[in-house]
Amino acid sequence: METNLNLLKIQELERKNEDAMKGGGEDRVAKHKKGGRLTARERLDVLLDPGSFVETDRLMTHRCTNFGMEKTLTPGDGVITGYGRVNGKLVYVSSQDFTVFGGSMSRTQANKICKVMDLAGKNGAPFISINDSGGARIQEGIESLGGYADIFTRNVTSSGVIPQITAIMGPCAGGAVYSPSITDFVFMVNKSSYMFVTGPDVIKTVTHEDVTKEDLGGASMHSQKSGVAHFAVDDDKSCLLMIRELLNFLPANNLDDAPILPTNDRPDRIVESLNTLIPDNPKKPYDIVQVITECVDEGYFLEVHKDYAMNIVVGFARFNGRPVGIVGNQPQVLAGCLNIEASRKAARFIRFCDAFNIPIVSFVDVPGFLPGKDQEWNGIITHGAKLLYAYAEATVPKVTVVTRKAYGGAYIVMGSKLLRADVNLAYPSAEIAVMGAEGAVSIISRAEIEKAKDPAAERTRLIAEYEKKFNNPYVSAELGYTDEVIEPALTRKRIIDALEMLKNKKDVNPAKKHGNIPL
Repeated sequence: METNLNLLKIQELERKNEDAMKGGGEDRVAKHKKGGRLTARERLDVLLDPGSFVETDRLMTHRCTNFGMEKTLTPGDGVITGYGRVNGKLVYVSSQDFTVFGGSMSRTQANKICKVMDLAGKNGAPFISINDSGGARIQEGIESLGGYADIFTRNVTSSGVIPQITAIMGPCAGGAVYSPSITDFVFMVNKSSYMFVTGPDVIKTVTHEDVTKEDLGGASMHSQKSGVAHFAVDDDKSCLLMIRELLNFLPANNLDDAPILPTNDRPDRIVESLNTLIPDNPKKPYDIVQVITECVDEGYFLEVHKDYAMNIVVGFARFNGRPVGIVGNQPQVLAGCLNIEASRKAARFIRFCDAFNIPIVSFVDVPGFLPGKDQEWNGIITHGAKLLYAYAEATVPKVTVVTRKAYGGAYIVMGSKLLRADVNLAYPSAEIAVMGAEGAVSIISRAEIEKAKDPAAERTRLIAEYEKKFNNPYVSAELGYTDEVIEPALTRKRIIDALEMLKNKKDVNPAKKHGNIPL
C-alpha cells in the first residue's frame, strides 16, 4: 500500500509539537510542581480564556555551540510566547519555563519575547510577562545580556502606550529584575518568588552579611518595604486570577477608554453612613478605605500596593460602571501624613491613570508632610514634588473630596484646584488652611499670649477663634478653590455627576519632548 506522504508529514508535526509540550521532561516538571507551583503552560491556562491561546515560535531552539550546548536542544528554548484573550480582550504573553535550562535568558528566548512585545505594541494590546528564570544563560555570554537590553528597550517604548504587567513566579535576579520594574504592575507569589540585583552569596562575600533569599527579595519584602511589588499573593493560581481582575479596569492601550461595565448600584444612591463616619474629634483616626467602599459601585475597591506606604491608599473602583483610579490619605497610619514612600506610591499610580485615560478621584485628609531628619536627608522635597508633578501634569478628569484636614503644602499637592483639578468638593468637617489652629496661633499670637494675664486661657480662646475663622471649608469655597461644600451622604452622587460632566474633557499640556520630573 502506498504511504500517504502528507499523513507522514502531519505525524512528524505532531511529534515535534508533543516534544515541545514536554518542556524539560517528566522529572524536571515533577520537581517543579512540588509545593503547588504550576508549569509555564498551566499558568497560561489559568490566565487566559479557555481555548483562546495561540502559541508562537513553539519550535525555536537556541544556536549556541559553546560548552556542548548544541547537544541539548529543547523546542521553545525555555519560554512560551503567544497571544490569547482575558475576559474576551486580546493580550500578548510570555511565560518562562524553569524546567528548561532553569528558564535562563538566551538570545533565542529574547527574540521570542521581543516578537510578541512588538506585536502587542503594533496592535495596541496589553503585554503580560510571567517570569521564572535563573537569569542570563551564561554559556551564551554577552548575547544573553543583549537579549535583556532588547526587552528593556521595548518596555520603555511601550510605557504609557500599552499596559504592561509582570508576574514573578519564581526566581528573578541580576539584570532580569529591570524589565519588571519598568512595567506598570508587578505581582509576586509568597514563599516561591524573589527578586534581587545581587544574591545572598555575593552579598556575604562582599559585605559579610548573612541574608536569606526571602528576606533579601521575597514577595513580602518587596510588597511591604521596597514597593517593587504591587501585589503579593499566596499561590500561582491566585496570582493569575488577580491579573485577570486587574485587566477588567484597564483599557487595551492609551488611545482607548477603560471598559465600562453594567452595574445595579444606583448612581443617585445616598450614603447616610458617611454623615457620621468622620469623627468629631479631628485627632481621632478613621479608615479612609471605608469611605471609599461606601461610595463606589457595589462597594468593590481593588487596592494596589496595599501593604506599602500604608499612610496613603491607591487602587481602582467604579462609579456608575466607569473605572476610576482612587487616591486617599489614610488617617489610621501616620495620621495620613505624606512621606517619601507615600509620595512615590501615589505619584506613579496617578501617572499610570493619566497615561491610560482613567479619571482620578482623590479623598483628602492630610495634616502635612511627615517631619523629621530622616525625611529631609532622604529627599522628601524631591519625592514630594513627584506627587505634585503627577497631579499637575495629569489631564484626565480629576475630582477631589476633602473629608477633613487639608493643610499647607500637602493641601496643594493632594489634587487641589490649584493643580488643575476639575471639581473640588469638601465636607462640612473639612479644615482647609495653611496649618492647624494650634500651630498657627503659636506663631501668629505668641507675643499676645505671653502678655496675657492667663496665657493658657488666652491661647485656648485664640485657637477657637482661629478655627472658626480659618479651619473650615467656607473660606476656600468663598475663594472658588472649593466648588461645593456637600453633605457627606451625597458623595457618591456628586462624584458621579462630576465624572459624567467631565467625560468629554479635553486638556493638553504644552508641546514638548517630555517633562523633567524630579527623580
